Amino acid sequence: MPQQLVVPLFQRPYVWDEEGQWAPLWQDVRRLVEHHLDHLGSSATHFLGAVVIQSIGTTHGTLQGWSIIDGQQRLTTLQILFDAVGVACEEHGQDQLSGQLEALTHNQAHFLGPSDVPLKLRHSNRDQAVFDEVMLADPPIPYETLTGHSSLIAQAHRFFTAQVEKWLIAGYSTFSLEQRAQTLTTVLTQSLQLVVIDLKADENSQEIFETLNARGTPLTSADLIKNFVFQRLAAEGVDIRHAYNELWPFESAFWEKEVSVGRTLVSRSSLFFNQWLISRIGEELSPKSTFARFKHHLEYEAKASMFDLLTVIRTQANQYETWTKNATDPDRDLDPLEMAFYRMQAAQTEALKPALLWLTEPAGAYPEPVVRRVVRSLESWLMRRLMLRLTSADHGRVVADLIQSSQGLSADKLPQRVEAFLARQNAESTYWPGDAELEKVLAEEPVYQRLKRSRLRMLLEAAEDALRGYAGTATSKTGSRVRRTGLPIEHLLPRSWKKNWPVPDLAAEIDRAAHVHRLGNLTLLTTGLNSSVSNSPWLGDGGKRIELDKHDVLLMNREIYKSSINGWDESLIDERTHRLVELLALTWPVPDGHAGAVVDRDVSEESKASLKELVASGALPAGTTLTARHGSWGAVTCTVTAEGRILLDGQTFSTPSGAGKHVRKSPTNGWWFWSLPDGRRLKDLRSTPA
Repeated sequence: MPQQLVVPLFQRPYVWDEEGQWAPLWQDVRRLVEHHLDHLGSSATHFLGAVVIQSIGTTHGTLQGWSIIDGQQRLTTLQILFDAVGVACEEHGQDQLSGQLEALTHNQAHFLGPSDVPLKLRHSNRDQAVFDEVMLADPPIPYETLTGHSSLIAQAHRFFTAQVEKWLIAGYSTFSLEQRAQTLTTVLTQSLQLVVIDLKADENSQEIFETLNARGTPLTSADLIKNFVFQRLAAEGVDIRHAYNELWPFESAFWEKEVSVGRTLVSRSSLFFNQWLISRIGEELSPKSTFARFKHHLEYEAKASMFDLLTVIRTQANQYETWTKNATDPDRDLDPLEMAFYRMQAAQTEALKPALLWLTEPAGAYPEPVVRRVVRSLESWLMRRLMLRLTSADHGRVVADLIQSSQGLSADKLPQRVEAFLARQNAESTYWPGDAELEKVLAEEPVYQRLKRSRLRMLLEAAEDALRGYAGTATSKTGSRVRRTGLPIEHLLPRSWKKNWPVPDLAAEIDRAAHVHRLGNLTLLTTGLNSSVSNSPWLGDGGKRIELDKHDVLLMNREIYKSSINGWDESLIDERTHRLVELLALTWPVPDGHAGAVVDRDVSEESKASLKELVASGALPAGTTLTARHGSWGAVTCTVTAEGRILLDGQTFSTPSGAGKHVRKSPTNGWWFWSLPDGRRLKDLRSTPA
């Protein structure tokens, strides 16, 4: 309808960003569009929250005017999204669809005066100029030349335009660009929902604003899921009181505790639901998107009843709580899963927990030896990256992709598939570092200055455990691990070395200073040394070497005592660094021959080779068994024939998509649907470096 929604001058400027809001919103919209493509006639919707507006009468004599009391961030983002999609549609010749979207952002000319701005959303604060500039620009928009090109509003428009363009061209390629554009437009115009509270001009808008924003605690993802779950249980006729008392485990201090995820605090129950959901669907998922994705999974993907699913959730939540609590016991001989929880806690990461939930899902839990081997590979990939301080930005995506590509795989194939998947990672943000790189980097890295204390202590504990026989598949020599009680980290060559550890010249001084914080100069002590002993000379009756031997029982320190009979110097530090790196590599091994190379694949292209051409070239040998991705259809395989066709259920199909449609009973991109024996998707055979 013709109207103007006005952001008051006193409201805060636009603050939403890509990580917090733009990317989750686009993921939700894209997921809904793809559901509509797969299920023609679907009535699925996505709820976006609430806005409060207050009437300000008519503007310019014809347009109904509203002041936005609450929700201007949401409305501004929606307007930007609508315009970005409209721009993309126009550039691809979909003028009718572009016009439909323009009706949501622009008032028609016959409602406007000669100098009126046609936009339906009007900012009164400092965002006015940049919002108008972006929304009124003719496509293609030259973002770099915009006056406000660095503003969040311009960046949001650029983000959505890029995401929409990418999806229209290459996303969900089973359907034509025209079908994708039409369905995207339909979803934006008909399937997004808002609760709108509209006030009369004389109502107290400030009181309502305060009630919505300042009174009460915001609902967590777990709160929203809880309400949804029990509404579904009631609809199934389940005894709600019994289900609450027996099946809902989250009403305790353990689950209500807030834990840190990056720079965000979330309740442990909300974090668990996020990780549990990733373990089920194999998709990277931000904590803020947990509830929406959980609801979508229950409504459109999960085949079990809510009661049965809650039973599974309860079982896995209890196991998760046990792992977490056992990991805090300093004397417990932790099993591989408990140790993984402890090490993730020390390293301040949650990356592997979805994979651990997936491996132990009640309906498809893998045998213990398989779980041990897979966890060791996952830990090796993660801990080697953390040791080298490599970016963690893509860790969640790699774990989710691994789960998605390995779901339904038999126990005898899973360990090799996981190793191969991790070994194939070749981007800077995902690769699995090899032994040579560990040795090269850690040989000179001042780890005491570069690594957090909890992470460094955990590495030294792992080295001590390796000496005790806990690395790899060896049998323990001592029967117990080192106590995980926050043992002091001691510099063997003291930080204040100049008084009692003199050197002959400036070059030696520089070399000594460079060695102080290296890995080989650090050890753990069962009790801390006082400063006078810590800074004393190495040899002599009151020397540091003898005091270490008197007061410590760790195996790593016995090695130091034996090797330092004539003193402690830079060469011994280098030797011990090499020794510790060996122990860490033994704790977290890589497959034989794995080097961990990084390949620049920023510029690549996917060929359009047909199935026949791949078979003829030898890239896809006849007789290859392809496996369908995990789904409600169960474990399905097919065979590639010598004629370049697919043999499935006694029928032959000329394309992977035809075979995929036969399995799913709906249009399917077969190049993504079918996997090769080594875990790669069939489409990977078409991808070649440029």
